Amino acid sequence: MAQPQAGLPAARAAVADAAVAAPAAPRATRRLAADDSPAEAAHVAAAPLAPPDSALARVRARLPEFSGALLRVAEHVLSDPAAAARATIVELAEGSGTSPATVTRFCRALGFDGYADLRLGIAAATGDVARTAGWSVDIGREVGPTDPLERVLAQIMAADTKAMHDTVALLDLHEVERAADAIAGSARVDIYGASGSALVGEELQFSLHRIGVAAWAWTDVHNGLASAALLGPGNVGLGISHSGQTRETIEMLAEAASHGATTVALTSFPDSPLAEVADVVLLTATQATTFRPDALSARHPQLVVLDLLYIAVAQRTFERANVAFQRTARAVEGHKSPREARS
Repeated sequence: MAQPQAGLPAARAAVADAAVAAPAAPRATRRLAADDSPAEAAHVAAAPLAPPDSALARVRARLPEFSGALLRVAEHVLSDPAAAARATIVELAEGSGTSPATVTRFCRALGFDGYADLRLGIAAATGDVARTAGWSVDIGREVGPTDPLERVLAQIMAADTKAMHDTVALLDLHEVERAADAIAGSARVDIYGASGSALVGEELQFSLHRIGVAAWAWTDVHNGLASAALLGPGNVGLGISHSGQTRETIEMLAEAASHGATTVALTSFPDSPLAEVADVVLLTATQATTFRPDALSARHPQLVVLDLLYIAVAQRTFERANVAFQRTARAVEGHKSPREARS
C-alpha cells in the first residue's frame, strides 16, 4: 500500500487508505449450498439483496468481482444475452464450460433465487432494450477500420441507449433526492474528478453556478485537498470516478468527509473504495465499444445522472434558481450576436 504523503491529516489519510485497502462489508447474507467452494461461498455471502433492476446491469456491475467459473458464466451471458435467455441451465453451463451447480451459484451471487428468475430477468432486459432502442446492430461487435460511418453511428447509438436504460435500472432515486437536498441546502459544493471524470464534474459545476449554487470543480489534487479541508457540516463534496478506484478522487472526498461535509459518489461500482467513503452513492452503467472503453463510455450516463441531480436541486431552490438563471443570462446577453445577423 502506498504511504500517505507527509502532512496529510490523519483522519483523511486513514479513511482513504482503509477504503482502498479494505474489502467492502457484506450487504446481506443468504443460504449457501453444500457444494460452494470457500471463495465462492464468501462471494455469495457478500452479495447484495436483489434490487428491482436490470439483470444484465447487475451482471455488468458485478463483473470485476467475479473470477474463475463465475466469471466464465458472466461473460457467456453478456456475450449473447438473447441466447442465454433461451438456454436451459444445462445449456448455459455447457456453453460457459462450467456446471449447473456453478450457474446456480452465479444466480445467487446476483441476488436471484434460482435459474428461472435469472432467465426471466435476462429475457425482460433484452426485450426492453429491443423495444426501446430499436437498433439491430451487435453492440459488442468490434469496429473495424473499414466499417462505414453509418454502421459505427448505429453501434454508438445502440451502446449509449443500452447504457442509459441500464443506468435507469441501477439508479436509486431516493439517493438522488438525498444528494439534491444536501446540495440545495449547502453554502458550498466541491466537485472532485480526474481525467474524463473531471470534464463531467466541470459540467455540473457550470450548471449549478448558473442557478446560484456556489460550486467549485477541482482536478488538481493539491488544490482539491486544500478546498476539501475548508468544508464542514452543511457543505457537500461530490467525487466522480467510473471505477471508484481513482486515488486522488478518493483522497479529496475522504478529506471532505473527515471535516463533516456530506459526501456523494458518482460511480459504476457500488462496492468501490470511492463509494465506501461516501454518504450517498449514485450509480451509472456503461456499455463499452471499440475505442470507447468503460471509462470513456461512462461519460454520457454520468451526464444524465448529474443533469437529473441539477434539475432536482433547481426544483428545491425554484425561486432563487429562476432569479439567478435570468440574471446570469442577462449578464452575457451583450456578447451574443443579434438574431437577425445570424445566417
